[in-house]
Amino acid sequence: MRANCSSSSACPANSSEEELPVGLEAHGNLELVFTVVSAVMMGLLMFSLGCSVEIRKLWLHIRRPWGIAVGLLCQFGLMPLIAYLLVICFSLKPVQAIAVLIMGCCPGGTISNIFTFWVDGDMDLSISMTTCSTVAALGMMPLCLYLYTLSWNLEQNLTIPYQNIGITLVCLTIPVAFGVCVNYRWPKQSKIILKIGAIVGGVLIVVVAVAGVVLAKGSSNLDTTLLTISFIFPLIGHVTGFLLALLTHQSWQRCRTISLETGAQNIQMCVTMLQLSFTARELVQMLSFPLAYGLFQLLDGFLIIAAYKMYKRRMKSKHRKKKPGCAEACHKKKSTSPKETSAFLEVNEEAAVTPGPSGPVELHMACEPTSHMSSCA
Repeated sequence: MRANCSSSSACPANSSEEELPVGLEAHGNLELVFTVVSAVMMGLLMFSLGCSVEIRKLWLHIRRPWGIAVGLLCQFGLMPLIAYLLVICFSLKPVQAIAVLIMGCCPGGTISNIFTFWVDGDMDLSISMTTCSTVAALGMMPLCLYLYTLSWNLEQNLTIPYQNIGITLVCLTIPVAFGVCVNYRWPKQSKIILKIGAIVGGVLIVVVAVAGVVLAKGSSNLDTTLLTISFIFPLIGHVTGFLLALLTHQSWQRCRTISLETGAQNIQMCVTMLQLSFTARELVQMLSFPLAYGLFQLLDGFLIIAAYKMYKRRMKSKHRKKKPGCAEACHKKKSTSPKETSAFLEVNEEAAVTPGPSGPVELHMACEPTSHMSSCA
């Protein structure tokens, strides 16, 4: 498979002699408005999600970065490899193959932080992974693209959007840092901000989905092969990320987090890199793929959230049937001494970190008869 630039079509994407296709010209203003609005909303969202981050837990992830290391391995080890295998299996054209590979080499997107919050994941790990993968993209993106495109003998240079990566880092770290400070100094107010942030996240997802559909209409029709890849690619990323986290003995909470971080890619960065590296004629064949990937990425995220909520509700109802008197017993224990209450909180926190099927099962162990334990912990 080889991708060569013909002499009639200039390789630099910023060629002024070539006219833009009507489809790309039509939605240029809409794309600019969408970028500005999404950047402002993303900043507010990351500030609110930062209110859920505790400095102590964040420092633990930095001191022992096992979860972050597994996430980076998934992001820059599994995803580029999966993209390359999909390109080979479906025998894509060079232009289409490059679009799939660039998507696989992009860092994690901030949309995964919203999904992680809704599935009760590890927010400290999620934000740490998003930040670290964005920093690592400065070196890992060109390295992965160089290795996986060696066999194609590309004559044009792929332009890494370093400015876009820097802007993403600023928009990510500064709002999160403010959120962490608010959570540290005003923990009660941070809970209110976090609830508002969840609503903002839902609105942002709707805006992204609607804008993605409108922008996709402005591009050329996506063929069946690329549509299939854009559907299965994020799914494979979620599944393989979860399995690798499970094999490395991460907790269930971390497994959910790493799974969502692996399949959710930075769509805006992929689009920016395509626009910087290719001509307008080539973009017509390429831009539809990241837009379709983004839509299916949202769909997969909603399916994972719905499945988790159903499982959580089922486990709660199952636990209530087995232990009808547990809630009353735990309610009576609220009047116990402060030492017993702090013991309950400590044991419950340790149980939450321990790998297990779900929170209700841990609650089932915590609500044993009082004859065996001094408190309902």
